[in-house]
Amino acid sequence: MENAESLNMDMEQFQGNNGQRKPRILLAVSGSVAAIKFANLCHCFCEWAEVKAVATKASMHFIDKSSLPNDVILYTDEDEWSTWKKIGDGVLHIELRRWADIMVIAPLSANTLGKIAGGLCDNLLTCVVRAWDYSKPLFVAPAMNTFMWTNPFTERHLMLIDDLGINLIPPVTKRLACGDYGNGAMAEPSLIILTVRLFLESRGQSSNGNIQ
Repeated sequence: MENAESLNMDMEQFQGNNGQRKPRILLAVSGSVAAIKFANLCHCFCEWAEVKAVATKASMHFIDKSSLPNDVILYTDEDEWSTWKKIGDGVLHIELRRWADIMVIAPLSANTLGKIAGGLCDNLLTCVVRAWDYSKPLFVAPAMNTFMWTNPFTERHLMLIDDLGINLIPPVTKRLACGDYGNGAMAEPSLIILTVRLFLESRGQSSNGNIQ
């Protein structure tokens, strides 16, 4: 596992010689106990990227909003239509999709995985995914009980999201929050961050500063 110093790679490779903007990362969180690590993810991504966050209603049970970085706006389902008054006003899930260069869902619960695989869009997070431009990368880091992870439905759902071009950051084996031991724990934040940064490094940037 890479240490913090090795994760702090030179951002000139992303920003170019003319000071182009930082990568724009949309971090999303769904209802898993692993959501307690979401604030840490936000802080780490904020060190080298612009970050906005999306949370499902269930995930808010595990998130302390006061622990999030001050410059990260956390959007919830209530924000979806609260600022929309008339035709022509911005629609939040579309605006977030347009803004982001990359989306990362960590943790991805079994429920939200099933929704995405089935094309459902009944909350802000799944609406963003349904409206996502798949020429841009989308990463997911699942977290669930071992028997949920090995359930045949999960295998089917993973195949479906793979067909969409969604990138999987697999869970790991450890003692789970429920007390069981097995595969299903969300990958460590350091691995999630490293995976995204190495992806960006491999793709580089276009001449106008946008992620290719």
